[in-house]
Parts: sequence; C-alpha cells; structure tokens
Amino acid sequence: MTRTFRAPGRVNLIGEHTDYNDGFVMPVALDFATTIEATLRSDRQLVIRSLDFDEEVAYSLDEVGAQKAGHWSDYVRGVAVVAMAQGLALRGATLHVRGNVPMGAGLSSSASLEVATALALLTLAEIDVPRPELALLCQRAENEFVGMRCGIMDQFISACGKADHALLVDCRSLETRLLPLANEARIVICNSMVRHELTGGEYNERRAACEEGARLLGVAALRDATAEAVETLDDPLLLQRCRHVVAENQRVEEAARALTQGDLARFGELMPASHASLRDDYEVSCAELDQLVELARPLEGVYGARMTGGGFGGCTVNLVRHEHAEAFQEAMMRGYPQGKIYVCQACEGAAEIS
Repeated sequence: MTRTFRAPGRVNLIGEHTDYNDGFVMPVALDFATTIEATLRSDRQLVIRSLDFDEEVAYSLDEVGAQKAGHWSDYVRGVAVVAMAQGLALRGATLHVRGNVPMGAGLSSSASLEVATALALLTLAEIDVPRPELALLCQRAENEFVGMRCGIMDQFISACGKADHALLVDCRSLETRLLPLANEARIVICNSMVRHELTGGEYNERRAACEEGARLLGVAALRDATAEAVETLDDPLLLQRCRHVVAENQRVEEAARALTQGDLARFGELMPASHASLRDDYEVSCAELDQLVELARPLEGVYGARMTGGGFGGCTVNLVRHEHAEAFQEAMMRGYPQGKIYVCQACEGAAEIS
C-alpha cells in the first residue's frame, strides 16, 4: 500500500542567523511542500525516485552510510543514516519524491525534503517520534551527513508549523509560542532568482565567527551576550557579526510582542532594521536583495520588507495589507521583472495525507 506524506517549506519573518546561536526565530510554514509517496519493500533497499528530476537512486539500508555523493539524494540518505545510528529500525522502502519549494531561494527545500523523508520512513517502520525529536534528527542529517551546519529552525517549523500562525521558537530550549497572524496582512515573498548554495564556505564561516565571539565573551552562545559586552570585542569583523546576532534576538522578542498586540506597524518597523543589520554587520545580503527591499519600501500597504533565509541570494519577505497585495505583486514585477512573486499563507507542518 502506498502512503503519502507532505512537509512544507518555510519563510522566516524575523530572526536571521540566530538559531545556531541558541537564539530566537519566528518562522511560518508555507504552502510550498515536498510530497513523498512511500511504499514498503520486502528487501532492505531504499529506492529514491525524483519525479521532478526524473532520476532514481537506490541503496541498501545496510550500506546507506557510505560517503555522501554531492547529490540531492544525500538529504534522504542522511536522514536514514542518522535514524539508524540512533537505533531506529528502518525498513526498505520506495520513495517517489516531488516538490514545489523553490530551490536555492532560501525557503528551505532541503529541510522540507528531510522532514518528509523522516516522517515517511519512520511511519512505514511503525516508529513514533515526537515532532521536536524528528526535527532534531533531520538537523543532524544536514549537519553531519550533508555537511551544512544549519541551526534547528528550518526542520522545526517544517515539522511543527501551524496554520495562520507564526511560531516563536527558543532555539536553546525548543520551547515555542504560537503568534496569530492578523487577517489584514499577507506574506508576500519576492524571489530574486539569485540562487544560493549554503553548503559553501560563507555560511560556515559566519557560524565559526559567532562561536569565536562567544568564546571571547565567555558565554555559552551569543544568545547570552549583551550589546555592551559585544562592543568590547577588539576584532572589528567579530564585533560586526556578534552585534547582528545580539540585536536580532532583541528584535525577535519585540516583534513577538507586536504580533501579540496586533501592532503590525511596529512589526513592520523591525523588518528593515533587521535587513540593514544583515546587510551591513553580517554581510549576507546582495545587490538584488537590497534592490527588492528598496523597491518594496515606498509601496502602498507595505508594513515592512527584509531579506530572509541564509542570504547570498534567495528571497525577501514582505508584510503587506491584504487589499494591497495584488497591486504590490504587480509593482514588484514591474520594478524587478526577472524575479518571481509569491503571495503565501501560513500552513500546517508535516503530516500524512489521506
């Protein structure tokens, strides 16, 4: 019997590069997703077929932990490797994979694939894993097998998202708080079409700088540092990187208060401040993302705009009054015709589809 599983991509409203610093993030699960049709096998083979790429790869579960191939299937294999390393008894399966999360856009196509894979393989093996633990399993797969030292946010929101809500996540304790998204606002994502590949060195370099800054400040993670302490750092580059993280955590907490109070105007003021920090201190923006933010700023009905995701390309996220969303989309396409614009809604996290 074939069973179908779905896991969404995500956009982060605010809180960028804070997750791997034990900080706070505010993502939403999107109505883009990876879908897997999964069928049990009688042997120990894991057969993975991409319906989008028209490619198929197969591995024995007894040999799946071989060196990564530098291929999209590494995200699936990594989940299987980590699950079995944790003592979870997986069974052979055929996975037919398709997805519509834009790849390289910073909307977490990789986490969507990992979470859908984990949910499919564990469900077929009749193994029940709580959603936070499933997210941690998928993060380990990306960290340890794929080689991308991402934080927990992407996998967590894909596994645990809720419709019509943002999720405030404490990335240290994994405690969460649902924050209602007001009906009068729409999330509009502008894809620069500049593809980013975060398994390169820039992302890991930023993370290493944060870890070094925390060490010099004598704290477990930058989440524990104060703005005053950061300003004592002698290395100008470390100071910039750490200043962004500490200030961004403060912005997330203020943004959560704004959403709780229904104050979208205040929320919108925090978004360009976040973008400026990412551009100037963390240096992960690019000319195209900056252009999209500047184009959005003066348009009618815009609460705020900022880059979202790891950076070096990808997307901006915009909070727009619902009655202006269509005009906003048209204006952005005129100003940046090489891009793509998506009007999105916050959706449920990963689930089996009946």
